Amino acid sequence: MRQLVREAPAALPAALRAPLAMTAALATAVLVALGILHFHDSGLTGIDAAILPSVDGVGPPWRYVALVFDFGGEPVGSTILVAVLAVVCFLARRVRTAVLTVLGVVVTVAVTTLVKPIVGRTIHGEFLSYPSGHTALATALAVVIALLLADRLGLGRAAAVVLVLGLAVVAGVAMGWAEVALGAHYPTDAVGGFCAALAAVPATAWLVDRVAERL
Repeated sequence: MRQLVREAPAALPAALRAPLAMTAALATAVLVALGILHFHDSGLTGIDAAILPSVDGVGPPWRYVALVFDFGGEPVGSTILVAVLAVVCFLARRVRTAVLTVLGVVVTVAVTTLVKPIVGRTIHGEFLSYPSGHTALATALAVVIALLLADRLGLGRAAAVVLVLGLAVVAGVAMGWAEVALGAHYPTDAVGGFCAALAAVPATAWLVDRVAERL
């Protein structure tokens, strides 16, 4: 098993290390900045005031779509998604990426879970909301899928970066919209969750590769 992990393709392709490191640094800065801006503040200002009233409380059929997305971020739904992706990676002989699928999600969710009580932002007067764990999880899975595809397709740096960030944005926007539409989060909570994943997954991928190379 050690040999299988050591010889498996990198979880973070070499061409993506520098650009995703810069992306992670920027995402961390935005995550911290928004956390400071909304520190123990649950009021509607800026982008939240502009977007929330038009999205919150969406009715059928879009509400059903939002509920489907939301299920993907719940314990049962997320476990299924992570398990399926990890198995696909393993069958494709991307063992490091299979490990990243699990660890990347765990680290991302851990970051959002730790940040929430620190920032102390609430919605509906009682639920800690910043950053959005659902949005972070969806973005994390999208980044892992993009890293797998970029490696399998042999994409160059520019195309790979576009793929990773493109899929991350699509997943983040979809889940973020669902969470805001269902009244579970403010729009900036979704942005924070998106940034948490962009910061956590590349760092975790780098760590997986370093450990694998030392086995």
